[in-house]
Amino acid sequence: MNQIPVKDVTPKGKGEAVNLYAEREHIYVKFYKGFFKNFRIISGAIMLIMFYTFSWLQWDGRQAVLFDLPNRQFHVFGMTFWPQDFMLLSWLLIILAFTLFFVTVFAGRLWCGYACPQFVWTWLFIWAERFAEGDRNQRMRLDKSAWSMTKLRKKAVKHALWLFIAITSAIAFVGYFSPIRELVADVAAFSLGPWEMWWIGFIAVATYANAGWLREQVCIYMCPYARFQSVMFDQDTLIISYDEARGENRGKRKKGADYKAEGLGDCIDCDNCVHVCPVGIDIRDGLQYECVACGACVDACDDIMERMGYEKGLVRYTTEHQLEGHTTKLLRPRLIGYFIVLTAMFVAFSYTLYNRVPLEVDILRDRGQLYNEASNGMIENVYKLKIANKEQQDHQYRISISGLDGLKLIDDPVVTVKAGELLDYPIRLQLSRDRLERPNYDIQLTVEALDNSSISITEANRFIGPAPRR
Repeated sequence: MNQIPVKDVTPKGKGEAVNLYAEREHIYVKFYKGFFKNFRIISGAIMLIMFYTFSWLQWDGRQAVLFDLPNRQFHVFGMTFWPQDFMLLSWLLIILAFTLFFVTVFAGRLWCGYACPQFVWTWLFIWAERFAEGDRNQRMRLDKSAWSMTKLRKKAVKHALWLFIAITSAIAFVGYFSPIRELVADVAAFSLGPWEMWWIGFIAVATYANAGWLREQVCIYMCPYARFQSVMFDQDTLIISYDEARGENRGKRKKGADYKAEGLGDCIDCDNCVHVCPVGIDIRDGLQYECVACGACVDACDDIMERMGYEKGLVRYTTEHQLEGHTTKLLRPRLIGYFIVLTAMFVAFSYTLYNRVPLEVDILRDRGQLYNEASNGMIENVYKLKIANKEQQDHQYRISISGLDGLKLIDDPVVTVKAGELLDYPIRLQLSRDRLERPNYDIQLTVEALDNSSISITEANRFIGPAPRR
């Protein structure tokens, strides 16, 4: 049997072991200022404010945003969703996925740099670290120094801040599933239930570990987006790039010196773009999947260029075509396709959400018998109506029947269903035997709210009787 030839590529060393896994180097992020940092602070602050405050908002006497799992009700401001509305959630997730694809094709990893919760909390933890231990050089010296009371105090303050952020984040998160006011009171009284205690502990540990210790490791090794985002890039995608033609050759020089005569480019090789990078890459090595497009290197480089008296934009948001001297095509088939699909889905979702009826009606026939003959000689069918009031206010509903002349509803046609209640309501329908011309008929049962005619559902069913006499 022919075998596929195998080439041995093992290094021919003197018995030296080859380590396939690089040891992680701790990243000390340097403090900096700039436009993109301010933009990221604003976007992160908005997300944090929404996260920490939305669970405290009240709407019609209840928590505005509450995912009530025990009662299977999901309150989002003025709307209440039930498990039957799961299709809407599926639509929403698909729309969000296509939005991510559209933004990625247009402007790269903006989600990662400005909105991803992992990095919003990572920057928050980096701020706490700098507050407790100082800027980059101070933190590096502190880590290399021997243990002392000063080092112990600074480390303790840092980890105390980390734990405070992690625990408050966990309480805020669980507050969307358990009423936040009761939850905070239970936390203060040390009377948490087992599941609240478990989830607060789990989220706190995960936040402390991911944002405090793992940081860029989550983005590089755990997040799938870093792996497949390059598939959506093209030569017109907006990315952060180093202008190699302008920057090379790199080299130190004095301000105001004629560096062009020395064969140098605009890059002074200060490594500031590396020192401010939260994932520790050198953008001058080209586009890398680790890059989260946060713009830190752009701000740092622009600051150096301004100090040196050079034009800004050595590191900037640009496209591959623009770097090569070509014109960037804003409108291109893939981007247009994503936009059309996204717009169509958003319109369909909005229409469905707007026309959603906060009422669920199911009709079940009596399985014991197809029909029975009442004492008055009428043919009777028995049904069970399951009426779910999906609103947060009580409603009275009127039940009406159509589709068969002479069909009568024997029971009370008006029924009261409390807010969020699923009511089983049996009804009996009767018809004179003389009106039966065939064994079964299609009928429609309508349930309509008395105080709001737009809350109405009509369901089809069948009325069954004996075969007509010949």
